[in-house]
Amino acid sequence: MLTPEELAQLVGAEETAFRSPIPTRTVSSDEFMPAPQTEKQREFEVRLKETGSALARRHGTSRRKFFKSAAGMAAGFVALNETFGTLFDVSRAEAATPEMADERAKKLRGQFIMDMHTHFLRDDTPIKVFIGLREAVGKAGWNPLLQGKPQTPDDLKFPNYFKEIFLDSDTKVALISGSASHDDKFWFLTNDQKYDARAKINKEAGTKRMFSHAIFTPGWPGWMDRVDEALEKLKPDSFKAYTIGDNTNKHLSKHPFRLDDEKLVYPFYEKVLKASKDSPGLVNICIHKGLFPPMIEAKFPHLLGYANVNDVGKAARDWPQLNFVIYHAGFRYVAPAVPEQGWEQFQKTGRVDWVTDLAEIPEKYGVKNVYADLGQIFALSIMSYPLLCAAMMGQLVKGLGADHVVWGTDAIWTGSPQWQIEALRRLEIPEDMQKKYGFKPLGAADGPVKRAIFGDNNARIYKFTPKQRAALETDRFAQAKEIYDKHGGDRSNLYYGYVRKPSA
Repeated sequence: MLTPEELAQLVGAEETAFRSPIPTRTVSSDEFMPAPQTEKQREFEVRLKETGSALARRHGTSRRKFFKSAAGMAAGFVALNETFGTLFDVSRAEAATPEMADERAKKLRGQFIMDMHTHFLRDDTPIKVFIGLREAVGKAGWNPLLQGKPQTPDDLKFPNYFKEIFLDSDTKVALISGSASHDDKFWFLTNDQKYDARAKINKEAGTKRMFSHAIFTPGWPGWMDRVDEALEKLKPDSFKAYTIGDNTNKHLSKHPFRLDDEKLVYPFYEKVLKASKDSPGLVNICIHKGLFPPMIEAKFPHLLGYANVNDVGKAARDWPQLNFVIYHAGFRYVAPAVPEQGWEQFQKTGRVDWVTDLAEIPEKYGVKNVYADLGQIFALSIMSYPLLCAAMMGQLVKGLGADHVVWGTDAIWTGSPQWQIEALRRLEIPEDMQKKYGFKPLGAADGPVKRAIFGDNNARIYKFTPKQRAALETDRFAQAKEIYDKHGGDRSNLYYGYVRKPSA
């Protein structure tokens, strides 16, 4: 949880962040401090505004409306290439020709995308700043649907989540994640609330569109009893934990743990493995790692050994029947250690904390059951330092295999995940980086590597069958999406959370 001193340096993203198709600054929840906007990000924003204004005038529309279009999204990647070097498969012709951009978007719209790392907040969350910011958006006239309408937690939370995930993006299936705290008010969602949301969405869709975690908390009073209750009543699709204990309120963390703690955690593995006979997805143990920069280490040095990935290898070797899905791929460098520091480290050493360590586990331990969920590793680096993102994607695919990197966006903290989807579709590792480090190309937007990452890998480990996938094409959500796209539905390009206040 951010301190009052840290919050004083921030402002709501809805209120101030430039509403571009791709974020031009780091947006965070209350889990970590967002980095200040870098010089390169400012350069990118200026280029994007200039390009967007010129193309909008050419097409007789507003810049804001242009940025909601497929051509506007393409313009964002043109500006990224001009700022950071050619990393994205895009042309100026696509940005300047709406028909070309629309045709490409239409071709890829049916791509199977299974995002197994998403969030929204509970109705009674103590984080009320988002409600006021949403009202400010309506008063400013940015979103006509919000004008003159008092905002409630329900308006902010689940309904907006549904819109951002299933209507504003090409996501087909999602998993609701969460986090726990010793202060019950700060759970993003309780296990029961995730269960209820999953049931509501799947009932409305008539298909399996939504999965949900149950959070497990080793060492907390009565934690194994709650695991039993979840298995019996909630039937989670997988389990998730934070090895540092309480991530939201780190000062309250009393029970950090290691994944390879034989006495504390191995009985849990045995329990879920037994239960997986009836629910195959329970073999997926999802673990938050990383997002623990040096400044946080200085405040909570006793948690460092639980934030890194040093406990993953032994646990994976001892439990080959389970899959250890490491969220954020262990990426360490959130603010104030901005991703640029990760790039500097990579240039000097060829390594990135703790992404490289994760990528090396299969070779070191002889295991095939470790997976990297992208989460904030992608969202934070692709917009602020895409060369670093390309390097880390190269390491993960090389070390874990393209069949062991899985799609997760940590949305809706940075708005609709469509911009992240487009970023991966277009991203390629530069040739000189491929040659120097032995990285394989990521390939085409709908090529085998990206198909695997976007959906095939998650479908495999969660036992999502071809029959279930086919049913999505004609369910109620598919019909709603078709109507939404046909009759003027568009992205708000809003981002939810915090950004740094502009410098004087």
